[in-house]
Amino acid sequence: MSQPIWGIDLGGTKIEGVVLPSLQDPHPVIRTRIHTEAEKGYRHIVSQIARLVDEMKSSTGLLPASIGIGTPGVLDPVLHTMKNCNSTALNGQPLQKDLEQALGIPVVLANDANCFALAETHWGIVKEKFPGAKLVFGIIMGTGVGGGIVFDGKIWNGKHGIAGEWGHIFLDDSGGPCYCGRKGCVETILSGPALQRYYKQVAGQNRNLREIVELYQANSDEPARLTMERLHFYFGKAVSIITNLLDPDVIVVGGGVGNIDTIYSMGIESLSHHIFNNRLDVPVVKPVLGDSAGVFGAAALVAE
Repeated sequence: MSQPIWGIDLGGTKIEGVVLPSLQDPHPVIRTRIHTEAEKGYRHIVSQIARLVDEMKSSTGLLPASIGIGTPGVLDPVLHTMKNCNSTALNGQPLQKDLEQALGIPVVLANDANCFALAETHWGIVKEKFPGAKLVFGIIMGTGVGGGIVFDGKIWNGKHGIAGEWGHIFLDDSGGPCYCGRKGCVETILSGPALQRYYKQVAGQNRNLREIVELYQANSDEPARLTMERLHFYFGKAVSIITNLLDPDVIVVGGGVGNIDTIYSMGIESLSHHIFNNRLDVPVVKPVLGDSAGVFGAAALVAE
């Protein structure tokens, strides 16, 4: 009989934990969360994770053999320290080592986009609609832009631990400077804040993304039309990079920007024009797991 699988999703404001019976049974034994309290520093974040695990042990009477943890960055496979974390207290820290010491069990880390892709592969839209898929690319387009690769049901991390980091591929100079120190990254054009910045540049006033989409749908605002046409065009151009390079069986698009319906019509039309093929066969689809994806994907990291 397989052991239950344990997962933790480490976010900037909350830490969520789940225990699932197995990879075949995703109905939680327990699912719970506590505040990260990241402002109190790195050591406090580690202690909060340990506290949550202790609470889950007490509530379930179970003991984990290992734990999968989704993080807002990646573990450098050479230095064994965290990098590229938007929760900056984690950067440069030996998070895996410190958690294994605090918990007394093996810990497997992966970034949140990888966990998203893994969950949608095993339990979400891929399992539901494309069960034969071998190569899945998961996209997150929200406050930032990220990606993850799942091959044969496992995350592909890459030599530097950055496989799937689609948000920091160069797309166009018009995106301007990126926080990573480069210019024109996908994230500077397709993230929610980037789209809002572009709207302000054209319109001279601030609007949130929901308002921009509503104005576009009402066909009542020229800056909204330009902003959305920019999104559609560059979405297709950016996703063509993934398609030409990896040619995945399925592309799953999550995050707030991924909820915009016209991506799946106008954006796909743009994609079909940019790929190195005379037709587009790869399905580009919305996820179905919602906010369960991160913590479920973390649990899948330690599934047998």
